[in-house]
Amino acid sequence: MSLQGKVAIVTGSAQGIGRATAWRLAHEGVAVVGADIQDEKGQAEAAAIHASGARASFVRADVGDPSEIEAMVGHAVETYGRLDIVVNNAFASTCGTAEEVDGAAWDRGFAVMVRAMSLTARAAVPHLRAAGGGSIINISSVHGLLAAARSVIYEACKHAVIGITRAMAIDFGPDRIRVNAICPGFICTEQHNPRWVSDHARAVADEEMYPLRRVGRPHDIAAAIRFLVSDEAAFITGHALAVDGGLSIQLQDGLAARVRAHVESGDRDRPLHTPALLR
Repeated sequence: MSLQGKVAIVTGSAQGIGRATAWRLAHEGVAVVGADIQDEKGQAEAAAIHASGARASFVRADVGDPSEIEAMVGHAVETYGRLDIVVNNAFASTCGTAEEVDGAAWDRGFAVMVRAMSLTARAAVPHLRAAGGGSIINISSVHGLLAAARSVIYEACKHAVIGITRAMAIDFGPDRIRVNAICPGFICTEQHNPRWVSDHARAVADEEMYPLRRVGRPHDIAAAIRFLVSDEAAFITGHALAVDGGLSIQLQDGLAARVRAHVESGDRDRPLHTPALLR
């Protein structure tokens, strides 16, 4: 599964899934180009990876801007001489229903979460082809498989990511370029308030919602990306892989009532999924 000598672009690399992916790939021998609109964080992460003995650089890139996508890909090829892997992880979204969000919010969300994947492929595919093939990973979500309230832009774009992944897998398969999507469940990253995440009611809900009895961490997604870009996944393309602790396979009916009963009972040591609470 060696990735030694490969070159990757990871968008949204300053924190969360992108940050974990950049570190994971870099320490597998990949030269990583991190891209983000958070200049200071992105530069600091690239410097830290480099200081740890791996290869990394950073380029400021807003993937909602086509010219910055071109510059990002150009930086990777000029710096490291080739390109093998692209991880499209950046996102931008506004909460709201179709009645609440405006055209500007739609334009921004679509530009960053969908159009950018197509434009990045247009810039990157010639270099992937020249390298003898490669791998593109598009980050979708369980929101691309299911749906939630007041998230119309995010839901639409994450569903579209799966569609564009399949289309590109068909188009670029003959060039030995594999294109897959990952659908994370809830991933606890730096942006989440630790107090909120550790709140008892939330912890109880997480225990019930996830068959694995925990929320995800960025390294869970980075590990899946590492597998999909390796030769071990050489016959996998056009796939949307749910990495969600089982969230999307389990019905959630009755969850609120069970959580409320459990929290109100005051017995924090009793498992939520006891027969008494399931009645």
